Amino acid sequence: MSEAIQTEPFLTVTEAAARQVGVVRSKEPENSDKTLRLFVEEGGCSGLQYGMVFDEKRDDDRALEFFGETVLVDDFSVNYLRGAVVDYSDGLNDSGFKIKNPNAKQSCGCGNSFET
Repeated sequence: MSEAIQTEPFLTVTEAAARQVGVVRSKEPENSDKTLRLFVEEGGCSGLQYGMVFDEKRDDDRALEFFGETVLVDDFSVNYLRGAVVDYSDGLNDSGFKIKNPNAKQSCGCGNSFET
């Protein structure tokens, strides 16, 4: 299968988030040749939860590039992430990756779980 980068804009990753992915990868040598995978799975207090992991590309993945970083998303997750924005904040009170998802009717306080 081709390694082509998909151009369908179903998801956005901000420059701050892409930069932080590179920082995290540089601190984890075992992941230096892997790609960030963003996914949705059943679980969490609201029914669905987000996940991020460095992983190998699979045949059914969609790959998007943002500011030099590639993000993999499987077909199941695409439907839940359509229109979402992944950002990174480095504030004193609230640092980390944040996902703003227009498909989430309700999110829990942790920010990792949502309901559609």
